[in-house]
Amino acid sequence: MILLVGLNHKTAPLAVRERLFAGCREAVNLLGDLRAIDGVLEILHIATCNRVELVASVDETPRVMDALKSFLAKYGGLTHDEAASCLYAYRDEEAIKHLFRVTSSLDSLVMGEAQILGQVKEAYRQALAQNATGIALNRLMHRAFRTAKRVRTETGIAANPVSVSFAAVELAKKIFGTLAGKKTLIIGAGEMAELTCMHLIGNGAEDITVANRSAAQAETLAEKYHGRAIGLDALDEGLMDADIVISSTGAPTYVVTQEMVRRCLRKRKNRLLFLIDIAVPRDIDPKADGIENVYLYNIDNLQDLVDENIKNRRREALKAEQIVAEEVTQYLNWLKELEAVPTIVSLRTKVESIVRMEMSKAESWMSKLEKGDREKVDALVKGIVNKLLHAPVAVMKEESAEFNSQDIVAAARQLFRLDD
Repeated sequence: MILLVGLNHKTAPLAVRERLFAGCREAVNLLGDLRAIDGVLEILHIATCNRVELVASVDETPRVMDALKSFLAKYGGLTHDEAASCLYAYRDEEAIKHLFRVTSSLDSLVMGEAQILGQVKEAYRQALAQNATGIALNRLMHRAFRTAKRVRTETGIAANPVSVSFAAVELAKKIFGTLAGKKTLIIGAGEMAELTCMHLIGNGAEDITVANRSAAQAETLAEKYHGRAIGLDALDEGLMDADIVISSTGAPTYVVTQEMVRRCLRKRKNRLLFLIDIAVPRDIDPKADGIENVYLYNIDNLQDLVDENIKNRRREALKAEQIVAEEVTQYLNWLKELEAVPTIVSLRTKVESIVRMEMSKAESWMSKLEKGDREKVDALVKGIVNKLLHAPVAVMKEESAEFNSQDIVAAARQLFRLDD
């Protein structure tokens, strides 16, 4: 059975997502603790700015879904009401479909954004490194990546790619009408920051400053987009000069505090300051929004702008959903075929055992044959066995994919007396 348990931007507010994201990140042996849950066979943990999800291959233990929910609630410090309203759980077909939609960016805050695929691949790499996945999840993840590739190449959903960073730049452009002549401060120098710089330049921004804890990273990014670099120790100066601040670091605490904003605003002579926080956990103290002439937007505030982008992609999304449905069906068929594998192995083992027994009876006269003739007899017997087994094995696989695999397996085991 495949289970998926988690929460995302549709079911949980930013504050709840932050708590769960941080709680899972601080865990010493998260995947090890998850694998220790009774009934969990394979597991991986996906954590992005908009979701925290667990994907698991489990046995039929009745309470394993509740155990996974309780695990997330504990690590996120969720109250009973928060867990009840924010956490969702899917099984088998629904779980597989949800994962494929996530990987293909059909369930993202900004449909069609490219980052989620890399984030899911990283989650899978970590699970592989810790031997947390096996045959079921390995096949599932490779099928998910295949689905994402098909969606990206067979539809136009990724045309003019957008992301949260793009939505942030669009918001800044809406605020000022034009970015020409405006000073922008980017806090952070990671992938999100680079995407933000790229979108800023594409929308007419000319004066970009990059602030980062690592001066070398800041300089590399600033040089690429013809801006300037500063360290976080010069953040007050950067805030004082900027018209727009877009922050996307991985810091565990606020990078921009309420007091920092107050100080810089006095020196700015109360010139308007627009802060856009696209980090999870948040980089900018929410209290800064209460300061006069300061306007703070976080990742959830981008939803309206994102909705506009989604409208332009819905036609292509219909094609993408069809691809997802095809891939889900193929994986489910493989999963059903997998249930027949132990029976196929038992059948082959029984037949080979019979062959060995009959061949041993013929040992007295076969021992008189030349080596080449004995090899011919062996090859003949193996060829007959393979041809006889081909039809029942093929039927078991085909029928298991199309009908109730448990019934097919039970019938085969009874027909060939495999449990005698």
